Amino acid sequence: MTDTLDAPWMHREDIAAMVAALGHDNVRYVGGAVRDTLLRLPVKDIDMATVLHPQAVIERLAAAAIRSVPTGIEHGTVTAVLPGGPVEITTLRQDVSTDGRRATVAFASDWREDAERRDFTINALYADPLTGEIFDWFGGRNDLAIHHVRFIGNARQRIREDHLRILRYFRFQARFGGSPADDEAESACAELAATLKGLSRERVGMETMNLLGLPDPAPTVRRMAQLGVLAVILPEADPERLTALVATETAQGHAPDPVRRLAALLPAQPALAEQVAARFRLSAAQKKRLSLAAARDGSPGDARALAFRLGRESALDRLLIAGADTSSLTDWEIPRMPLKGGQIVARGVGAGPDVARILNRVQECWIAEGFPDAARVEALLTDVLAERPA
Repeated sequence: MTDTLDAPWMHREDIAAMVAALGHDNVRYVGGAVRDTLLRLPVKDIDMATVLHPQAVIERLAAAAIRSVPTGIEHGTVTAVLPGGPVEITTLRQDVSTDGRRATVAFASDWREDAERRDFTINALYADPLTGEIFDWFGGRNDLAIHHVRFIGNARQRIREDHLRILRYFRFQARFGGSPADDEAESACAELAATLKGLSRERVGMETMNLLGLPDPAPTVRRMAQLGVLAVILPEADPERLTALVATETAQGHAPDPVRRLAALLPAQPALAEQVAARFRLSAAQKKRLSLAAARDGSPGDARALAFRLGRESALDRLLIAGADTSSLTDWEIPRMPLKGGQIVARGVGAGPDVARILNRVQECWIAEGFPDAARVEALLTDVLAERPA
């Protein structure tokens, strides 16, 4: 791979002003922005490392009229708020102590020392903001070229420092890795899988959902099951159902959806789905979707009827998990029932529970006939009213 980095985002005027304010010798691009540029992928987040301490970063930015936010100042991170998008600037660090869940760090001044504390070789790439010179102490560029995800140094030591790195390894393997996977990494993840139990549910849930949101996480999730990692975080999961769903999504042109994929991994048990949603600290909306998907029972039936009853998103969940065709929902707007309770009262029905029962009966007929127009609904109402006992 190239020895220098060059991309349009590096030539942004607002970034150039920020680099000038901090001093180009004091900062380097690091991590995902460097990695993704080398892979010719879109760069979403720009991170910089610096020898400056956070207060000095804040002061220099302020002197250049650049607003900053101390987003993680206890860990040395300051975010520069730029017109073209924020940039996170983090002071070089070294670990003082770690327990697998949190780390105590001290600020440092050695670039390589900062790189050594990172997780994977492909994430420990730095670049000079002016010349684009790439600094790669651990073979990250070569690993990118051969699609190899590898821990820096001893894999077990890296995992003992932060147990979440087990899940991060599998996420990066699903996104950037190839075959065969790194033997040492897989062995370490399998051996230390139980350490995931000590992490917060929220961190585990977030990392798992990030994995499931990738284009095709199914082979990686299956490997996690084989290594005993999946059983620690999601013992209820069946990876084969995820494989089937991804194939259906791809064939029908649907974007990856982590909630739907989590639902596919789980058995059709709403109570269990709610337990998993709580375990992963999912939002109320995500919990509802997971529960509705778990309430599936055999064939999902007519796609449009399902969408009317559950909403488009939950209907797609049920249909795609079942491997059913979703094309009838493309560009179809869910209609509103063209009948109100007042219209039923106007036809001589006394206000009360009878109105609701009649409305529901007409609605069922309307759905069964494929959502006909208001004139047909009036006819359906007439038929339903005629069924009532005199």
